[in-house]
Amino acid sequence: MIVDDSAVIRGMVARWLGAEADIEIVSTAPNGAMAIRLVARAAPDVIILDVEMPEMDGLTALPEILRLAGNAKVLMSSTLTRSGAEISMKALTLGAADYLTKPSSTREAGTVDIFRRELVEKVRALGASVRRQRLRTRPEAVPVAIAEARPARVPPPISLRAAGLVRPQVLAIGSSTGGPQALSTLLGPLASRLDVPILITQHMPATFTAIMAEHLAKATGVAAAEARDGETLEGRRIYVAPGGFHMIVERQGTSRVLRLSNAPPENFCRPSVDPMLRSVATVYGAASLVVILTGMGQDGLNGCRVIVDAGGTVIAQDEASSVVWGMPGAVTGAGLCSAVLPLGEIGTAAERMLRGPALAGVR
Repeated sequence: MIVDDSAVIRGMVARWLGAEADIEIVSTAPNGAMAIRLVARAAPDVIILDVEMPEMDGLTALPEILRLAGNAKVLMSSTLTRSGAEISMKALTLGAADYLTKPSSTREAGTVDIFRRELVEKVRALGASVRRQRLRTRPEAVPVAIAEARPARVPPPISLRAAGLVRPQVLAIGSSTGGPQALSTLLGPLASRLDVPILITQHMPATFTAIMAEHLAKATGVAAAEARDGETLEGRRIYVAPGGFHMIVERQGTSRVLRLSNAPPENFCRPSVDPMLRSVATVYGAASLVVILTGMGQDGLNGCRVIVDAGGTVIAQDEASSVVWGMPGAVTGAGLCSAVLPLGEIGTAAERMLRGPALAGVR
């Protein structure tokens, strides 16, 4: 379902998504009020909801849309401005699953191409998540004879590896779709109790990362900000990779400092999780603890391989608590994790590891 006051945007997005064989447009609306009237009947899996619209804007409409739309996922759409970013971040706290930043002009070919790719990828990932959730909670009726002949597929057991034996000196976190909410949930009660630097790479553009850092500072009560090139890492501080730059760690004498890099995107992302993790492994080695949270794609997979090869430890969010189980699913499937846990349990496990050398028995 596409909700946008611009007929040009509605038509463009409908054409792009309609061209995908696995995506169907079930409804469109020019404002939030109309979307509320149509959403229950349309029964979409994914709703693309514009932030700024006449009669009723997206943020005002969001709670009622979520109430009426069942387990549908809402993808907020906004311009790349501070106002648009602040509203989108607010929408995430109210239950939206993710956001899209609109191109400033539909005539800028490169920008439009990126928007189209992100649109299709996010709609497809969120739709698949909704369908998996539906199957878990409300499996379709199957005749008894067929059910007996074809028992439900049991997912393969998760293979866990032993945790590192060195007490971690850094916590590095990678996240994408659903990440801002997950980061607040994880770090809200945890960050103030830790004496190590916390590094975060969240897939976000510039402006959004600055606002997310401000939100984390309020949620945790500790200093949180976008990383600055050349600053020295300190304990009990949160460093967020700024949109448009990879964040990496370097050793300078006895200090560890941050560097910002405009090297090419990795996994279509800048910032990307992989460069951060490679540098963490180089500088901290076995004293590295990594948490991979909800997100689509597999950014962080190669970096986690380097982390565990250096003797560090990886914890991943489980599928049931993830908005999209792409990134954590990739590291889980590769057998790189020492624990795969619901979001609400990751903090306890991470704190235990950060206060001592073992994570034995955590499953």
